[in-house]
Amino acid sequence: MKWKGRRKSSNVDDRRGISSKSKILGGGGLIGIIILLVSVFGGETGKQIAPILEQFNQSSSSGMVNSEQRELSAEEVEIGDFVATVFQDTEDVWNKIFQENNMVYEEPGMVLFTGQVSTACGNATSASGPFYCPGDKKVYMDLDFFQELETRYGAKGGDFAMAYVIAHEVGHHVQTILGITAKVRQIQSKKSQVEANKMTVKQELQADFYAGVWAYHMKQYLEEGDIDEALSAAHAVGDDAIQKRVRGNVTPDSFTHGTSAQRKKWFTKGFKTGDIRQGDTYSSDDL
Repeated sequence: MKWKGRRKSSNVDDRRGISSKSKILGGGGLIGIIILLVSVFGGETGKQIAPILEQFNQSSSSGMVNSEQRELSAEEVEIGDFVATVFQDTEDVWNKIFQENNMVYEEPGMVLFTGQVSTACGNATSASGPFYCPGDKKVYMDLDFFQELETRYGAKGGDFAMAYVIAHEVGHHVQTILGITAKVRQIQSKKSQVEANKMTVKQELQADFYAGVWAYHMKQYLEEGDIDEALSAAHAVGDDAIQKRVRGNVTPDSFTHGTSAQRKKWFTKGFKTGDIRQGDTYSSDDL
């Protein structure tokens, strides 16, 4: 992706290099694994992450008691600049789309962190993966996740895989300010867990679609292989791919983000059409 020398967002709070320690360190690893499996790309924070994080909060009542700070390396600084540039791109695209539809876009914030972070949705560790918290309308990312995406989940990697993840989480912000997230929660409250999971999948796939819409508007900055990087990341974090890798079988009723094929399909649809009106994942069971 062509990004160097372009504008960077002023809505990024870079807390990397500041590591906080808790008095109670045991147990966090298990909770982190649970969060990762349930909520990788966890823009579905309000329904899934918050209760788990609340359990983490209760089991770690001491909270964060001290912190250490170090200087970021040149590579870390460059990655931070890339993320801030992509975040600015999402602001530009969504401001334009909202304006075209006679609406005003409320820009989200982004927090880059190392180790663990406190949010309006609860405390989170780096094992939670990137997520969006509707409580404070911020995207949270520990950038070490992207190395794990390659080494543990088999994605190609590359800068546009990172851009796809950012765009996906911003997609959840779009859902929040459009009132979609609240409507989904209302419907889920009257459904069984299996049916609620299906609604969650539809919401996640719509966020993938919105990421594709964003990519459509970024074509002038794309380079060869960028879309392949995004699709590889989408494939790696499909529910079926994760379940096969972790436990060797697949349980569709427990899906919360969609299969690899579905995630790729809806990102691709957004990228090909660039039209937010084509992203209704809720009206059909044929996803």
